Amino acid sequence: MTDPDTYIQQLAESFPLREVTLRSAIQALRLPPGSHGLDAGCGIGLPTLLLAEAVGPSGYVTGLDISPTFILHAKEIVNKAGMSQRISFRQGNVEKLPFDTDTFDWIWSTDCVGYPVGELLPLLKEMIRVVKPGGIVAILAWSSQQLLPGYTMLEARLNANCSALDPYVNGVKPESHFLRALGWFHEAGLEESRAKTFAGDICAPLDDDIRIAMVSFFNMLWDEPLQKISAEDWREFQRLCKPESPDFILNYPDYYAFFTYSMFWGKVPG
Repeated sequence: MTDPDTYIQQLAESFPLREVTLRSAIQALRLPPGSHGLDAGCGIGLPTLLLAEAVGPSGYVTGLDISPTFILHAKEIVNKAGMSQRISFRQGNVEKLPFDTDTFDWIWSTDCVGYPVGELLPLLKEMIRVVKPGGIVAILAWSSQQLLPGYTMLEARLNANCSALDPYVNGVKPESHFLRALGWFHEAGLEESRAKTFAGDICAPLDDDIRIAMVSFFNMLWDEPLQKISAEDWREFQRLCKPESPDFILNYPDYYAFFTYSMFWGKVPG
């Protein structure tokens, strides 16, 4: 498993690539200006900044994360951005939110609630509890990628045999997968529930920030080899995805790739 410091670095490095896609998802929610929302599982607070921008200077966002280390980094990032008057953070668990009923106008969670798998219904009910009637409940998560153009089968095998998600998804019932969330939204009683996928494109020439982000993506996705991966596939991964390799795939002059985030959202009855 990745240690906290490395994971924090990967989150920060990969954000320039994810930012445009996350902004598109936030825009689709049409969060009311001046509203107060909760970022559940806020990590180091980078999406929290985008949410605060979306609700404007009279709005307010609370970030919640179970990790005190993440919360500390989030506070530093928000202070540097000059947004500490519009954002605050609190340590806590998304399974038992430390807030009163009907506290927020909306709640959002990125790569946390129900991701990649989990018993989503009790989490949704807890999210609904803290949102006012008519408010929005939204969850968003990474859902796919095609990052190795021309190596479709290798990428499929890496996803199957070398993914950091393997310990979480192996042997889990299909209905517990994140992409089955719409059914759980309906069962939880959320109204006007819907789903939408947002694509992020990566196209050469790549600037330094995007190259760094892509290396972090490669490491987060596949740099935890399982025993069942073949030695040949592991060598190919290192040949294509390591910056020191002469065949590093990001050096291709015509490199193109994409990834997707999928979002599910609905309204609290009332």
